[in-house]
Amino acid sequence: MKTPFHRRRRAVVSLLRETKASCLLITNPANWYYLTGFTGESGALLVSQKGTGLVTDGRFMVQAHEEATGIRVRQQKGSLFESVGQYVKDSHFSQVGFDPSQLTVSQLQSVRGATGGRSQWLPVPGMVETLRMRKDAAEIAQMRKAAILAGEVMQRGIRFLKPGIRELDAAAEIEYQMRKLGASGPAFETIVAFGERAALPHARPTSKRLRKNELVVLDLGVILGHYCSDITRTAFVGRATRRIRTWYQAVLEAQTAAIAAAKNGASCGDVDAAARQVLKGYRLGHLFVHSTGHGLGLEVHEDPKLARGQKRHLEPGNVITIEPGVYEEGIGGIRIEDDVVVHADRTEVLTRAPRDLIEI
Repeated sequence: MKTPFHRRRRAVVSLLRETKASCLLITNPANWYYLTGFTGESGALLVSQKGTGLVTDGRFMVQAHEEATGIRVRQQKGSLFESVGQYVKDSHFSQVGFDPSQLTVSQLQSVRGATGGRSQWLPVPGMVETLRMRKDAAEIAQMRKAAILAGEVMQRGIRFLKPGIRELDAAAEIEYQMRKLGASGPAFETIVAFGERAALPHARPTSKRLRKNELVVLDLGVILGHYCSDITRTAFVGRATRRIRTWYQAVLEAQTAAIAAAKNGASCGDVDAAARQVLKGYRLGHLFVHSTGHGLGLEVHEDPKLARGQKRHLEPGNVITIEPGVYEEGIGGIRIEDDVVVHADRTEVLTRAPRDLIEI
């Protein structure tokens, strides 16, 4: 019986035929999981028409044999990249593709040295990531579960908010709830930002305490069955001012417009533009300081990117975030983020938490 991992490796081999490379060296853990199911923390994968080989150290040999069926497993001797070079040499691979964004100069020098200079090394960027962008039905089903779980964690996190708690307290409670509900952990360091600190899109939790009449931005994601989710909600402690209500309405409309634009065949740049156009109409465009979204999957940031000028077109199976926001130093920020999957004939929002302005 052919597994999804086997089918994915065959797809890599098909892509290799379009290059001059006889095999592909893979050093990103998310990529080797995608192609083999191996979840070890150290290793390197080589995929070719001759088959697939995994080099890892003694700590992960039993795990590799259990998880990565149908591939050759070799225990490293010496450094990892010296062992990889020896594997390439023994397999007589004359031309080896690698992703230059995932291999350091030192690592490349080490692996080339171990081959004795007998192999040509060819930059082949993003080959596996191109496949990972288009999720299959099983992946989408898993990401739907991860998104729903993230929404439940978000609602529990909001219920925990009250004047006097620290950002660190809220972050700890949120990550506790993730594991309590079955997640293997956070997809990234949970963002909790109170008051003026909400103007920092990637604020790390601090000892700042929550006060009345402050904005709160919570941005969290869970890992469930290896796949990530990512959701943001904004709350206000007390009765929101007219300005905050207007800003919130603008961000909500911007997100709604971008979700509507995120259809099969739409360019990523056009999705970004749909959000920006709404905020521009509210004269808030200058306060939107990041892209509208990004791909999501085994990693929390994947392709495609939803940003200005991006020409890539959305395809069925793309899972993306839609997360416009506005940020003003001295006041705070407002962001609303949901996970969306593009189908052939529709767009599905995976996250389920309410999007209305939350007043505590």
